[in-house]
Amino acid sequence: MNPSASADATTSALVSRPEHSVDSPLAVHAMTVAYHRKPVLWDVDYDATAASLTAIVGPNGAGKSTFVKACLGLVPRATGTVEFWGQPFRAVRDRVGYMPQRESVDWDFPVSALDVVCMGRYRKVGWFRRVSRAHRMAAMSALERVGMADYASRQISQLSGGQQQRVFLARALTQEAELYFMDEPFAGVDASTERAILEVLREIRDSGRTVICVHHDLLTVAEYFDRVILLNMRVVAAGATSETLTDDNLHRTYGGRLTLLSEASEQLARSGQRQP
Repeated sequence: MNPSASADATTSALVSRPEHSVDSPLAVHAMTVAYHRKPVLWDVDYDATAASLTAIVGPNGAGKSTFVKACLGLVPRATGTVEFWGQPFRAVRDRVGYMPQRESVDWDFPVSALDVVCMGRYRKVGWFRRVSRAHRMAAMSALERVGMADYASRQISQLSGGQQQRVFLARALTQEAELYFMDEPFAGVDASTERAILEVLREIRDSGRTVICVHHDLLTVAEYFDRVILLNMRVVAAGATSETLTDDNLHRTYGGRLTLLSEASEQLARSGQRQP
């Protein structure tokens, strides 16, 4: 399909779904993800608000990390569409940044903190090309921003968990994205690192960009985030934190998971039986 035909198809798809705006940094429509025919996310709809700091909150196994990975195409979707500013991810990947969980990285790999941060510039540098002085300076600037400039030459295996998380955040910053996905950026860090990360996230938001974080601590959601997605396989509720983080919505999110799982499993099984 040529680019103009692809653009026409995207526009047509959006017109058929007026509930999703082409101005939204992220629009998820009817997204289902299943592993070995066991549903993890079920019929998810969501529109992100630009220039916001949003938490994805829900119980263990609710599909929070899977939501992020499915949006980025890192895990396959069984159904549904995901659009960024009205376009597929492949068309705007340079505008989207991602910070995965720290536990998913091999921190014993023999590279320095600066080398790790420079990896965030690869889309701009080009794979297998030499990182220029300008790109290394951008990486150093990001390390300074997270308070890690003095550790630039330190091997990452020699850093504490909180320091590694700061380096990972610096790598995300060097991508210079307009929308960031971050998976548990506050996990396993000390109080000073948590404050430093929060300050950077607020700076990103205040500059007009959007951050969506998987977050595990209900006690800090209202203080740290403008908006929240309450997720338990489905989007139970989403919106401004002050309006959405209610006792009723929390009960609906953290209770009744087995009921939802059973219902979704039965529907997925019936769908498979109908296929030829």
